[in-house]
Amino acid sequence: MRGLIRGGGTGGAGRDLRVDVFRGLALWFIFIDHVPGNWLGELTLRNIAFCDATEAFVLLAGYAAGLAYGAAYDRRGWLYGAAALLRRASTLYVAHIFLFVVFAAQVGYSASVLDSPAYLDELHLDPFREQPYLALLQALLLRYQPAFLDILPLYIALLVLLAPALPLLRRPGLLLGLSALLYAAARLFDLNLPNWIDGGWFFNPFAWQLLFFTGAALGYAPRLPNGQRGPAPAIPFRRSLIAASVIVLLIGACAMLLAHAVPEWLALLPEPVGVLLTTIDKSALHPARLVSILALAYLLGHAVPRDAAWLRSGPAAPFVLMGQHGLPVFCTGIFLAFLGRLALEQSDHGPMQAVVNLGGLLALVAVGAVGAWYRQRDQAEPARGGVARSSHLPSAAPSSTTPA
Repeated sequence: MRGLIRGGGTGGAGRDLRVDVFRGLALWFIFIDHVPGNWLGELTLRNIAFCDATEAFVLLAGYAAGLAYGAAYDRRGWLYGAAALLRRASTLYVAHIFLFVVFAAQVGYSASVLDSPAYLDELHLDPFREQPYLALLQALLLRYQPAFLDILPLYIALLVLLAPALPLLRRPGLLLGLSALLYAAARLFDLNLPNWIDGGWFFNPFAWQLLFFTGAALGYAPRLPNGQRGPAPAIPFRRSLIAASVIVLLIGACAMLLAHAVPEWLALLPEPVGVLLTTIDKSALHPARLVSILALAYLLGHAVPRDAAWLRSGPAAPFVLMGQHGLPVFCTGIFLAFLGRLALEQSDHGPMQAVVNLGGLLALVAVGAVGAWYRQRDQAEPARGGVARSSHLPSAAPSSTTPA
């Protein structure tokens, strides 16, 4: 399995396997969280912090985008870098529409065979049943996003927003300042993209762009005078920041655990505190969620060195494979999550829980392995034929790190 993984190395231009491992873990958590009644769902990030796997995925996607498309911008200029970004966004768009059709067919067929129309209502597919042609048009316009199908549109919008901002990667202070202003405007004035059935997008891209651009600023590695790509900017180690991050995560863990174990404890808190804890919204990326994921990233970034040996170990290999092939793994996870739900509705005991979780993980790893095999085959064919890829033709990603 490890032979299928794109290596990292410890130099500045090497691949950061930490991103792949944690992105693979986030994709697995997303699968688990999408299966109602899954016992493992009690152990994922959303139950022990104010943030969840979605925040982790977006931050890491931004990091990978800053690394990959920032390098393309440095090598060939803004037009080339922006074109590569838009090309990737178009790939995600096609994948999203394909996933929409498959998911709608899967849920619709299950609702019909099992005589359970509640599936359509719960997953927001009832408009597709009532007005299929209009719903399909709205889906093509990204204005109709059923449940579980709102992450890829967010990612598409974030890549499009990054295109004009590529030059600002060289001025991260200005980039993050403007991004913070847009984030504040989105929260204060409810600035959002329109949604066909209920106001705005569930994941407001004008709010979530702050997390994505933060990742991009962290991932951007400027070119050195010798033309080589330098290391990504290092975040300084500060004991005060470590302590603050631990406190933030401990507060989140205590709040989430108490909310699950003793829900009535909220009534004992001062009213402003209770209101704060019950209004930590996900749609517009509440500041508590933003601070929580940044605190977690800061701790992990310093706790796990870039050249940690375990990143290249056998146990880490499945998550690296999933992280390096995030798009097919994510799409497969959405399909498998609904199958897992159907299975657990038949029996939610230990053996079925094991089948759903272990089978789902193995399937996601297999998708990553197949993607890696195809990539290796495609890279080997030009070499066997004695014809190298033309330098003017961009690959699927402009560097060794492919976002999603």
